[in-house]
Amino acid sequence: MTELTVTRQGLDDGDVVNALVGDKVASRIAAGDATLWGPEAESEASIRLGWTQLHETSRPLLAEIEALAAQLRDEGLDRIVLAGMGGSSLAPEVITRTAGVELTVLDTTDPGAVRRALADRLDRTVIVVSSKSGSTVETDSQRRVFEAAFTAAGIDAASRIVVVTDPGSGLAELAEKSGYRKVFLADPSVGGRYSALTAFGLVPSGLAGADIAALLDEAGAAAAVLETDSPDNPALLLGAALAGGRRGDNEAGAVHDKVAIADAGSGIAGFADWAEQLIAESTGKQGTGVLPIAAAAGDPEITDPTTDVLPALVGGQQVAHGEPSVTVTGPLGAQFLLWEYATAVAGRLLGINPFDQPDVESAKVAARGLLDATPEPEPPAFVDGVVEVRGSAGLLDGVTSLDAAVDALLGRLAPNGYLAVMAYLDREGPDASLADVRVPLERRTERPTTFGWGPRFLHSTGQYHKGGPAQGVYLQITGAAAEDLPIPDRPFTFGQLIAAQAAGDAQVLADHDRPVLRLHLTDRAAGVEILKGLLR
Repeated sequence: MTELTVTRQGLDDGDVVNALVGDKVASRIAAGDATLWGPEAESEASIRLGWTQLHETSRPLLAEIEALAAQLRDEGLDRIVLAGMGGSSLAPEVITRTAGVELTVLDTTDPGAVRRALADRLDRTVIVVSSKSGSTVETDSQRRVFEAAFTAAGIDAASRIVVVTDPGSGLAELAEKSGYRKVFLADPSVGGRYSALTAFGLVPSGLAGADIAALLDEAGAAAAVLETDSPDNPALLLGAALAGGRRGDNEAGAVHDKVAIADAGSGIAGFADWAEQLIAESTGKQGTGVLPIAAAAGDPEITDPTTDVLPALVGGQQVAHGEPSVTVTGPLGAQFLLWEYATAVAGRLLGINPFDQPDVESAKVAARGLLDATPEPEPPAFVDGVVEVRGSAGLLDGVTSLDAAVDALLGRLAPNGYLAVMAYLDREGPDASLADVRVPLERRTERPTTFGWGPRFLHSTGQYHKGGPAQGVYLQITGAAAEDLPIPDRPFTFGQLIAAQAAGDAQVLADHDRPVLRLHLTDRAAGVEILKGLLR
């Protein structure tokens, strides 16, 4: 088993690490001390620290998961679909991709993506419906459409639905009433983004064929190190690095407030996407935070970072330049626990509550309001070919072309700012190549750039966009669906849902005085190609 290590280069925060040791922060986190993040966070923290013990408390799940997996195999059911968002989908995606086993992760409301998932081997499919609250609109919609598809195909739908949720949720009640195949009740003392080693991470991964017992073993081996009050504790070293030398309200000497995470030979697939949610949603609030950037080892944020970006490599390879950086090694189960500890440590240093997400709900409320009211779409400021162009107040004054609109948005970038590209499109279908614009945009602006697929990122960096520092400018891309898809027993379709989610997000960003450029592609295929050319 690879040793868990954090190697730091060019960081001058030894006094911060020593203060963490003196305050016994590591051992107090492990002991469930809810006072570490201040009185305002205490009530939330008191019911959110169960993740520190999951290497032990999740072990009874293993036999249950294996028994169900064996039953499904015997019945020829070998395709697992996961309907979940945020913390319910990101960890299973990393686990199964790293293990090399198939899991269809459905964390979108794009009609084309949902339709594609429905069309693939339905006769051999089991769907895991995963929602902590039990009321996540995306997950509920996905459950409804699969249940209807099973029934239409003459399949007993209840026998194909497995539920993961918290005790007492509406989804738990529905599952019992409907006689669904199996209900796994997760640990309610663990928040969604800290839930990799709960039923939310383990059930879909184990059913797909990943070795989930090994994950718990890896986390268990790391736990003894991570709860130790020592200046060599990897969680204290990484947490201090993430916080950039900041200590609560005193930010003197802070050298960075952004972290670019890239793989460097770890053998772990997609880890940055999981860490992105953990860090952004935990720290991006009260006007502060750490902006995570999911990058690749050769990207500018890693090889030639600006002074406000800390490169973080997952794997043995170290950054060649002399700028500050961190390198983290260790197996996946240990990495999950390490980054959770480090994020909690960074939250203490930033003076915020790392367990709430106050601004995630605002976009959900706005989207729900738009669905309920069904207003006419806001007319575009202008149309350029197949692209309808809209913008927040004042952004498009005097602008009449697509390229000038992009220039207007990028012109709002502050010296310490960042660009967020938010694409409410199909991340695994024909739109996938749009993600390739991230690095060219970073080079063009010479500022950190993130790329998020909507509505997936709303459960991740969406919190940071609204609650973090007012440094960002936002490029939202939506597209007309070639063929919409109704949601059974709902007065809206998947196309209307994703449109409302995008519009609601833009509305809340604008309410926070964030500059937003909205581009809607009336011909999606042609529009994606136009944007790839323009943004590159």
